[in-house]
Amino acid sequence: MEIALTDTNAGEIARALVRARSGAGSPAMDMVLTLLVVTDDENVAHAMKTATTLSMEHPARIIGVVIGDARGKARLNAKVRVGESSSGESILLRIAGKLTNHAESVVLPLLLPDSPVVIWWPSNAPANPADDPIGRLARRRLTDAESTANPVRALRNVARHYVEGDTDLSWTRLTPWRALLAAALDQATGTVSSGTVVSDRDNPAAVLLVAWLSSRLGVPIEHEYGPGTQISRVSLETQVGTIELTRLDEGSCEFRVPGSSSRVVPLGRRTLAELLAEDLRRLDPDEIYAETIDHLLEHA
Repeated sequence: MEIALTDTNAGEIARALVRARSGAGSPAMDMVLTLLVVTDDENVAHAMKTATTLSMEHPARIIGVVIGDARGKARLNAKVRVGESSSGESILLRIAGKLTNHAESVVLPLLLPDSPVVIWWPSNAPANPADDPIGRLARRRLTDAESTANPVRALRNVARHYVEGDTDLSWTRLTPWRALLAAALDQATGTVSSGTVVSDRDNPAAVLLVAWLSSRLGVPIEHEYGPGTQISRVSLETQVGTIELTRLDEGSCEFRVPGSSSRVVPLGRRTLAELLAEDLRRLDPDEIYAETIDHLLEHA
């Protein structure tokens, strides 16, 4: 069921949720968290669709927030949806005029009580997410440097203001690479003396991979630039030979460890919904990410 509200307020939106829930025949939704999606008109449709897909694994109240022009009188329009292609609820808020200076006051009454709050900025996030008025409402704050005009610069900006609960999706994109490299290091018998990561020039995931390897192994890791839009190769030098992961195509790479036959393993690009789902499986601070960005900033 869907209900549209014009020139409304948080109280009317809450009442519309109750009506929509009753109309959809779902008085109890068993939702586990609130997901705030702060975006703009250009990205709102895709972001809300992604969040709805995500709610199939993590039933949630999804609140989309589009902050418009700050000029003029305060205006709040909303669209409430329950039970349509989703196991949770969604609210899309369009805030304009003077109310944009107090957007958090609109969002706060709509949060699920006694449940975690996660905020996701699909595109341009504030430089200091934890100090953002809406960001302060959340236990976890997810940014995505890759979606910005200057990805590495955006990553460094959020890294400088890191507090527990912050994560950039560039780090989440590295999970398959980190798993493969950990498996390779478990199999190899030699000590790593140096390494190389090859990627396109402005790749925040590659920058994090270099920092992670260097901080965990305590050796120099070079970052070389190559064609393409993904990490294309990682090599680690040991006394017994080279550990090497080389991308073959969009969905696979060659996995080579000294003393073993090379093999092809899957390494595809995951969807935004898959990345978000991974982050929502753990809501505690990621200590390894914190150590990695500390290393990144120390060796900038």
